[in-house]
Amino acid sequence: MSEKVLMAVIGAPHGVRGEVRVKTFTGDPLALGDYGPLFDAAGKSYTILDLRPSKTVVVAKIREIGSREAAEAANGTELFVSRAALPNDLDEDEFYQADLIGLAAVDDAGARLGTVKAMHDFGAGDILELTLATGGTVLIPFTKAAVPRVAVAEGRIEIDAHAAGLVGGDDDGPDE
Repeated sequence: MSEKVLMAVIGAPHGVRGEVRVKTFTGDPLALGDYGPLFDAAGKSYTILDLRPSKTVVVAKIREIGSREAAEAANGTELFVSRAALPNDLDEDEFYQADLIGLAAVDDAGARLGTVKAMHDFGAGDILELTLATGGTVLIPFTKAAVPRVAVAEGRIEIDAHAAGLVGGDDDGPDE
């Protein structure tokens, strides 16, 4: 799989029959099985047989995990799907994180600020990690104010430096 998209992470076992808790990154957590077989980083296939909600995760029965011991061994396994398996009919303000990684980050004048290195969600909303053209990295909120335009087809995102916190206020001068 050349372009893989992280869909879920297997968590702790749930019970003694091989069910596992799964943290999903899909819009609808119960749709995880709709994407067909999932794959781990080594290419091993995982088939979702059943999903049910459980607090902040889903509980999954996965064909390849048949015992509690196998469930314990799978804890922490990342599950991917090929980017080609995902639909392309997204709304105007919807994006796959995998499509944003590697895009050029430019300011409103078109000057290159850096490149999108990663996306994070620490609980308060999506955060973009940029590798700056000047060196180093910076985290900025992935909000409409900080990132007013995403142009995947053009290979870039536009950053509002003030809203993204890349320039300081009147009192403290520019941030470094």
